[in-house]
Amino acid sequence: MQQIVAYETDLLEYGDIFTGSTEMTKKVEALKEEARAELKRIDDMGGALAAIDNSYMKRALVESNTRRLEAIERGELPVIGVNTYVDSEPSPLASGEGAILTVPEHVERDQIERLNAWRAQRDASAVEAALGELRAAAQEGRNVMEPSIACAKAGVTTGEWGETLREVFGQYRAPTGVGRSARADTEGLGEVQGAVNAVSVRMGRRLKILVGKPGLDGHSNGAEQIAVRARDAGMEVVYEGIRLTPAEIVNAALEESVHVVGLSILSGSHVPLVRDVMERMRKAGLDDVPVVVGGIIPTEDEKALKAMGVAAVYTPKDFQLNAIMADIVRIVEAGSERAA
Repeated sequence: MQQIVAYETDLLEYGDIFTGSTEMTKKVEALKEEARAELKRIDDMGGALAAIDNSYMKRALVESNTRRLEAIERGELPVIGVNTYVDSEPSPLASGEGAILTVPEHVERDQIERLNAWRAQRDASAVEAALGELRAAAQEGRNVMEPSIACAKAGVTTGEWGETLREVFGQYRAPTGVGRSARADTEGLGEVQGAVNAVSVRMGRRLKILVGKPGLDGHSNGAEQIAVRARDAGMEVVYEGIRLTPAEIVNAALEESVHVVGLSILSGSHVPLVRDVMERMRKAGLDDVPVVVGGIIPTEDEKALKAMGVAAVYTPKDFQLNAIMADIVRIVEAGSERAA
């Protein structure tokens, strides 16, 4: 398209082809008006920090994406390859080795070995002194830049630096933006809501799902939309945001007594992360709790995950969230019947 525009048209001969366009001007003015209204709304709350703390910003993003996905599900918003023109020739970019980036499992082991070697050759007393000064500066409210530089020169790792500051300040967990009350205007969920209610009655308590994001990827849209739709379907939802460790996820599943665990992974580390979670769940006595996984997962990895005991795998082609909810209810129901 760029080459056609450049060589087959005269568009690039003009400084600005949109100068004087009434439609473009109208659109720009509409966007500016919406932006000013949004900025005023945030200013009335006390500013950006207040809008973050009360979860307004994150909630607005989640709700906007919820409306977008619902429009895609209903067919009101066409997305090529998802809900329209879905049949095509196989793409050479989406098949074969290397088509989807996955992280080799040896990378973590190699990095740990390098880290241990780095720590072994440091001056341990200099590291301890630098971290002590950093801790003191944080506790006393002094500027931490100078002690941080001293830490770097002593060979302190970012993990040690961050853990020292967490010991003083605690750890911030951002709002998830996932509301706690189900919406009354949810469309097309009646059958799933009925199934959730029926299974909940049979089990003696409300069906509860834990939505977990292990690993370091920050792509939270998928996990958030699953959490929102599960809530609207009538499930009790446990979702604590991104960047959780497998240990934290399993501990939450144990403490919350969930019926199903849903893992969302977009970092390419789905195989080792899911394996870690599954092994920890077995050790914690949660063998009977089914695990489902969502992400950009190649077919061969999907087979590997199911061989580990994963009940279902969902990829971007599974955009009908109601169907996913119905599938999860079926999985939980089947598991509860086996347990009985």
